[in-house]
Amino acid sequence: MRLSPVLSGYIARQFALAFATVLVVILGIILLFDLIELIRRAAGRAEVGMGSIVTMALLKLPQMLHTVLPFAVMIGAMVCFWRLTRTHELVVARSAGISAWQFLAPVLAAAAAFGVFEVTAFNPLAAAMYSRYERLQDEVINSRSSAFDLSEVGLWLREPHDDGEMVVHSEDVRQEGLTLFLKDAQIFIYDKPDHFFRRISAETSTLVDGVFDVRRAWVMEGGKPSTFVSSMRIPTQLTLERIHDNFASPETLSFWQLPGFIRFFERAGFTANKHRLYLQSLLASPVLYCGMVLMAAIFSLTPNHRSGGLMSRVAGGVGAGFSVYFFSKVIYALGLSATLPLGLAAWTPALFASLVGLGGLFHLEDG
Repeated sequence: MRLSPVLSGYIARQFALAFATVLVVILGIILLFDLIELIRRAAGRAEVGMGSIVTMALLKLPQMLHTVLPFAVMIGAMVCFWRLTRTHELVVARSAGISAWQFLAPVLAAAAAFGVFEVTAFNPLAAAMYSRYERLQDEVINSRSSAFDLSEVGLWLREPHDDGEMVVHSEDVRQEGLTLFLKDAQIFIYDKPDHFFRRISAETSTLVDGVFDVRRAWVMEGGKPSTFVSSMRIPTQLTLERIHDNFASPETLSFWQLPGFIRFFERAGFTANKHRLYLQSLLASPVLYCGMVLMAAIFSLTPNHRSGGLMSRVAGGVGAGFSVYFFSKVIYALGLSATLPLGLAAWTPALFASLVGLGGLFHLEDG
């Protein structure tokens, strides 16, 4: 029997309602624990108000959504299937000749559509909010400013001092060993907060051993004529290790920014394995969500609930979800260590969940 559009829409709406309910509950728990952790970290800092803590927790929450979505999809699908089974709607559908694959199709389509929306539309918002969260964390909790920003428009370095700061910009950067080479570098020096003092436009500059070695530079100061210097050395507390430590995490970049960022960063001589793996995992997200739906069906598509074993099925479903989570973390670690190719490491959890779900349903489905 062919599944009607009306029934397909009804099943999809039931899944969407269960998924949204589960997701709200999980995010509420995460928000509560994040607030407790931020309050603990801010203890003893009178200048940190409750408003700042709540703001940071809310800014971090959208990025956490991507982490918990596989669990929310799986639990939401299990709740949906259990509800339809308890009300005998799936029993009636089966008796009418509709197989499990047919009434799974709307749920799979809804999960895949949400995965595409989450990656392409919601991810940019989550990345912007998480970037703001990290800046607030550095400024409010850790009492330090981010010294590093790298994007398609070049490298930006900022080194604050007690009486001012130094800002460095270069559109062409490369790394060789422990030396960072900057071409057409612009160095802005402020002797007071927001008070410009000097600008140095250098043809080339290198950062090594805590010193900017500037070559063929023009020095410009307010009220004075520009002067040319063949070389000069500018002491700095910035090091290549510190730049790497402040390197923008993949979560602060949107799905649309990642490809260009990776190309620029690799042209500069840095390794972008973490960002490539994160990009591939985003692409694999819709497949992973579909795999979690298939795994949920194994533990929830039963003819009736009178035979018992409900708690064992619940425990089995939750255990399977955590198994996929820990398996993905191990595979990602192998990918970052170059033990596995990045593409294989990113797609393996999604393919594993899908194949396990398909295998279980092929074994259980009699229609």
